[in-house]
Amino acid sequence: MTEENLADALNASNAPFAKMMGVVMTNVTKTLVEGELKVTEDHCTIPATLHGGAIMALADNMGGIGAFLNMPEGSVTSTIESKTNFLRAIPVGQTAKAVTTPVNIGRTLQVWKTEIFRDDGKLAAVVTQTQIIRQV
Repeated sequence: MTEENLADALNASNAPFAKMMGVVMTNVTKTLVEGELKVTEDHCTIPATLHGGAIMALADNMGGIGAFLNMPEGSVTSTIESKTNFLRAIPVGQTAKAVTTPVNIGRTLQVWKTEIFRDDGKLAAVVTQTQIIRQV
């Protein structure tokens, strides 16, 4: 798999929950994972803004992809910690844009940071997560 087609390949094989949510990868390398989620009414809380759980699920998927791309063959990854700062609401009809970068890529633990932006470019949330890497 070459870097040019990582986003398409990952969209085709993304986790079932991410597919159900509508997460679309737009740019994927080993050190940068970018994706989008079009905010529909099904993703919202009251009032019609993106639910915090949907923001966390989007970020969890993005960090998991980053960890997957950087773990040794024959390994699996799981999120063992996640922290979210909610800064601004993302209204229904907008697109949540996620940018995920590594904080640290270790042999057994990886830390990833996901920044989620609104259509106006303002930062809506920051998620930091820790992924454990285990041999299967």
